[in-house]
Parts: sequence; structure tokens; C-alpha cells
Amino acid sequence: MASILHIDSSPRGERSKSRQLAKEFITAWQDRHPDDAIAYRDLRQTPVPHVTEDWIAAYFTPPEALTPEMAELLKFSDELVDEFLAADRCVFSVPMYNFSIPSNFKAYIDHIVRVNRTFSDENGQFKGFANGKKVLFITSRGVEFGSGSPYEGWDAQEPALRYPFQFMGVTDIQFIHANGLDLGDDARKRGLNEARSKIQALVGSW
Repeated sequence: MASILHIDSSPRGERSKSRQLAKEFITAWQDRHPDDAIAYRDLRQTPVPHVTEDWIAAYFTPPEALTPEMAELLKFSDELVDEFLAADRCVFSVPMYNFSIPSNFKAYIDHIVRVNRTFSDENGQFKGFANGKKVLFITSRGVEFGSGSPYEGWDAQEPALRYPFQFMGVTDIQFIHANGLDLGDDARKRGLNEARSKIQALVGSW
């Protein structure tokens, strides 16, 4: 039995295509693996606070020197880290906002990239602790970024997602992009159908 962490980040609720696609993946996965445990978090319903100066001060304070107030500031972050590390697989649905990611998912990343929790720093040598974990990002995008597109090279979303998790030691990182959703009915249908085909293929091999 595996443990799956499923996080939605779109603020659009049921109208969100990234949420819909992630739900389709999870439903198909549960059909094949009914004994797997699914932990779910909705960043729309439970927002992750952005880091503050006081939070940063607590972050860089050794555990034995934390005041009760500092420990309280890190409590939610500790919960997110524990949840992330406990999962064998992670499914994150993340829409593209202005060629990158929503601020709520950036805040989530900022709370789980934690020294001595998800990575170590020994004299400038970094080592991630999330080895062996699989991470899937399901995204929705208004335009297309392939060769010949007016926006070729503008994709700042995938690097913003890939590198923090790679830094934490994740080597199995996959993306399913639903592209061209704002380019008319035909492009939207094509983008969703391609994403759904990839979902069905990955469910059988992940």
C-alpha cells in the first residue's frame, strides 16, 4: 500500500481545469489501487501564509534555541513538511499564472524547502532528503509553448516547479500539461484530450 499526497492550488474551485484533471488522475488511480491512502489538501480552502521576517528568523534558529513563539510560527510549516515526507507519491495540480505559478503554491514550496528537514547544508554542499519519492504536476495553461509558438521559451512554470523538488532530492518528476486552453474551442478540446490521454497512460505505469 502506497501513500499519495494530492494538493490542489487553483483558486477557481470546480471551474478549474487543473483540479478536474487531477481529480480524474486520482479517481483512476484509486480504481487500480483501492488500498492506497490519499491525503488531500486544498490551498484554496486552507491557504499557506507567505513567509514573514519573524518566520525567517525562526527558520534560521537552531531547534534547541526556538522560543515558544518561534515554534508556533513554524508549526504549520512542520505539518506541511511531515505530510510531504510521509507520501510515496505526490500529485500537485497547478495552473499557470502569468507564465509561472500561483503565489499560494510558491508559498507552499517556501514552507517545505526546509534546511535539516527536507535538505541539509554542510559547508555549501546540499543534499535532499526526499529521495525515492515520485512527484507529478498536472498543469493548465492558456497558451502553447512548443516550437514555433509566439511564446516559445516563455515557460517559467515548469522550472519553478521542477527545481525546488529536485533540490529536495526528488529525481522522478513528471508533468502533464493541458496547453492552449485560452486559444479557442478546438485548441481547448485538443489540450484537454491530450492531457487526459497522458493521465490514462501514466496511471498504468507510474
